[in-house]
Order: sequence, then C-alpha cells, then structure tokens
Amino acid sequence: MRAKLFLLVAAAVGAAAGATWLAAHAGADRPTEPGPYLTLLVGVSLIGCGLTSWRARPDNKLGPMMALTGFAWFAGLLSEATSAPLYTVGVAVEYVFVAGFVYIILSFPSGELRGTLDRTLVAVAVGALGLQVLAMLFGSGKGLRCGGDCGHNLIQVVHDNGLALALLGLERVIAAAITLIALVVLSARWLRASAAQRREVTWVLLAGNATLLALAVTVLDDLIGNPLDATPAKVWFCTLALVPIAIVATFVRRRLARGSVAGLVVQLGGPTAPADLRAALARTLGDPSLELAYWFPAEARYVTGDGRPVGVPDADSSRRSTLVERDGTPIAMLLHDPALEHNAGLVQSVCAAAGLALENERLQAELRARLVELGASRGRLVEATDAERRRIERNLHDGTQQRLVSIAMSLGLLESKLAPGQGDAAPIVREARTALALALEELRELTQGIHPTLLVERGLPVALEELCRRAGLPAHLEVDLDVRLPDQVETAAYYFASEAMSNAVKHSHGNEIGVDVSFDGHVLTVEITDDGIGGAAIGGAGPGSGLRGLADRVEALGGRFTVSSPPGRGTRLTAQIPCA
Repeated sequence: MRAKLFLLVAAAVGAAAGATWLAAHAGADRPTEPGPYLTLLVGVSLIGCGLTSWRARPDNKLGPMMALTGFAWFAGLLSEATSAPLYTVGVAVEYVFVAGFVYIILSFPSGELRGTLDRTLVAVAVGALGLQVLAMLFGSGKGLRCGGDCGHNLIQVVHDNGLALALLGLERVIAAAITLIALVVLSARWLRASAAQRREVTWVLLAGNATLLALAVTVLDDLIGNPLDATPAKVWFCTLALVPIAIVATFVRRRLARGSVAGLVVQLGGPTAPADLRAALARTLGDPSLELAYWFPAEARYVTGDGRPVGVPDADSSRRSTLVERDGTPIAMLLHDPALEHNAGLVQSVCAAAGLALENERLQAELRARLVELGASRGRLVEATDAERRRIERNLHDGTQQRLVSIAMSLGLLESKLAPGQGDAAPIVREARTALALALEELRELTQGIHPTLLVERGLPVALEELCRRAGLPAHLEVDLDVRLPDQVETAAYYFASEAMSNAVKHSHGNEIGVDVSFDGHVLTVEITDDGIGGAAIGGAGPGSGLRGLADRVEALGGRFTVSSPPGRGTRLTAQIPCA
C-alpha cells in the first residue's frame, strides 16, 4: 500500500508540474481562464486530499476517487498543448473530472451511491462526456472552443464547426441540469437528515453545494458568451478546491473523536461511575439519540433498562445497531444514528471501553426484567384466581343452589300432602325444610363471598355497603367514588376490604371498623381501620400474619400496600391501586 501511494504521489507531482507549465503558457486571448495558480490548487487539493483519505480509510472509495478526479483534472489541461497527440487526448478528457466530482459529492461519506437517482446522475454525466468526443469528429480550432494556439485534432473526420459547437452546447446544458439536480438532491438530504448526520456532512455539503452552484453559473455564462469574463470560473475553482479539503477534515475529525474515548475510560474507571451511562456514551459518540438495550439470557432477547423488550432494527429501519460482546457472550446493544456507521472505529472503541460498565448495567437490567416478569406472573395468577372464583360461584348458583331450592319445594309439597293421621311425619319434614333453608342461606353467603353478584351488577360502593352490613363488627363506610372502574380494580378493592375486615373481626379485639374509599381520577385508595390491639405485620406469626395475601393482590396490579399497626393503637391498612 505504501509503495502504491509513493508512486501515486510521484505521479501527482509530475502531473502538477506539467499542468502548471501548460496553464502558464496558455493562449493570452482566453480571458475566461482563471490562471495557473488556481488550476494547480484544484488538482493538488483533489490528489493530495484523495491520497490522504485513501491512506486513512482504505475501505472507502472516496479517497481513490478524489485522486483519480485530480489526475483527470490535470489530464484535461493537455488541451492547452500544441502537440497534436497531447492536444487530442486533452480535449477528449477535458471534462471527465466533472463526472468524478458528481460521484464524490453524491456518495459522501460512505463512498457508495445511495440509490437509482444517484447512479442515474453519474451515468448521465459520464454519457454526456461522449458528446465531447462526438464533437471532435466534426470540429477543430474554434469549433472546439479553442481561441488560442491550438493543436491539431487527430480524430476529426468531417469539418463542421457549427455542428461541433452545437454538440458542445448540448453537453454544457446537460452539465448544468445535472449540477442543479444534484444541488436539489443534496439540499433535500440535508433537510431529512438527523442531527448526527447533519454534523457529519455539514462542511462537505456546504462546499459541494457552493461548487455545484458555481459550476452551473459558469456553464450558463459560457453558453451565453461569457459576459462575466473569468469571475464565475475563478469562484468555481476556489469552491472546487475546498471540497476535498472538507472531506479530509471530516475524516480527521472522526479520528480525533477517538481521543474522547480516553476521557470516557477515565470517567467509567473513576471512584464514582456516571449516573447515566447512556448519556456518557451519547456524549462520546456525538449521538443524542443513542439508546441502550441489554441482553436477557433467560428469554434470549434484548431489553431496556427498565426490562421492556427491544427488537434488533432491520435493514430498512431508520436506526442502526452495534452489538457488544465479552468472550463471545452478548452483553448489550447500542441503537444509534446511521451516521455512526461511517465511524465504526469510534463505536468499537467506545464499546470496548464501556464493556465492564455495560456488563454491570446488563445485570441490573436483567434483574429489572425478572421483576417485570414476576409482576406480570402475579397479575396472571390473581386474574386466574378471580376467574376460578367466578366459575365456582356460577356452578354453585346454577347447580347446587338450584337443586337445593328444588328439594325445598318438594319438601313443602310433601308437607302439604300429609294426611291428618300422619302427624308424626310433619315435624320431621318441617325440621328438614328449616335445615334446608339454613343451608341455602349459608350457600348464598358463601357464593357472595366467592364472587359477589352486587359487585358485578351495581359496582363497588353498593357491594361495600352490603359487606359492611354483614360484618361481624359495626362498620362505617365513607365512599368518594361516582364512576365504574376496571373489573380487576374493583375486584381487588372488594376482596382487599373483605379480607381486611375479616382479619379485624378475628384478631383486632376492637369495637368498630372504618372503611374509607376515595378516587382521585388515577388511583383508587381503600383504607380499613379498627380500634383494636394493633401489632399486625406482613408475614408475621401473630395477628395480621395473613396480610401477605392482601399485599400480593394489591401489588399484582402495580399498587401499593401499607400497614400501620402500633401496639394498643389499632390497625390501619391502606391499598392504593392505579386505574390506568
């Protein structure tokens, strides 16, 4: 690679020297020529910056393309030669550099043309060069727009300078159209680009658009007879020389950006780790939109820091991903702007520097994901329990209870048909009917406890009123709720109140119970109090040891359960259930 670059540099020096000599000895009656110094500046800028970029990024086509465009630029200056062979070659390749320049601008920063429109513009630019060769078949001297001491055109077949000028005019019209379309394309890309992409291409885009605009003005001025003399061409040469410099500056800035990795290493290895790892990585990479996802091996997927699943973006997505591994094991995934694809070295350096911190974050994310899954499983368990309650209640009501009612009716019919002489049987039947009525009442209370019909049909306030009426201690109800809430919320609140009141009756040794229900539009709060002996605790062995089930029911819905039970001062149980 070094040997090739050395040869190219030597060739560039020779080309620059020869081109400078030709430009310096050009005909004095060509007022639109910018002069030898600007001519040399453009060629040296293209070749020098091209070789520099090629050495820094050998995988990117922009470097060699800039160098080739610079050689094409110098080759076009052979049209100033008086030697017939050199003159003929020079005129034939005089505008080859335009196609190279269009390719450079449209393919930056990847070095690859992005789509059909880009490839079409470059193809049309290359095809338009054929008009130059076609014009050489008919013209010479002024027919090829040569106003000085021109060489002899070796490939002229028919002398028709008018036709040759018409073909050259068509070539310039096509060149002006291509430059204007390319200008629109680049401006549209700028408007659609993200902040990171704009930062990446800003200076190249500005220089490229200025060059395209100056080229279009130069061509149009040439078509109408050069009323502006050499001014448009001088501006065009200056802006053209800036494009490769801007490209190299962008590549250099990328390399310098890797120096920020050292600061990241110091920050991550310091006594206090950064509070926000994502923000630290985003600053180092220069991508505010950066997102982090962590590998969750239990489910073989990536999750966010709070445990939510994240998919790997596909090729058509507006985001790109970089995977981070340690010893072949996935750790994390960086979701970033596509602009960072062109600075893979920086991304890989950042991933290597932050590997340990990402591993720690991954473990925390895995824990949070497990907690999310635990909460979901608790919710499913409560939902399944409620569904089973409804099934049992329905079966008791529609099956056992109906059969007992039928038996009671049969006993009543039997009692009415007993003959007066069968007085010994009547008390037995009446006793059976009384026992059956008691069993039915107990069954109704049981079914109400399993899944109260009032809760489903008339809502939580009415169901709580009935619950307080049947409580074993005097119960006082305060309700501030005038809307129906989701079924699972009302069910959880009802059973919370039911079990809390049952605990108070059994264990508090108090005289009364208070039930307070309120809703602020987002959270339902249920508070059960008693004036008993207190001392209840979640998971304890004494009074209140059954509170774990209450906590599970409330927390399964993302709610909060609290207990206040100082000895001798009663107990307060509070459930706050979100209703989103």
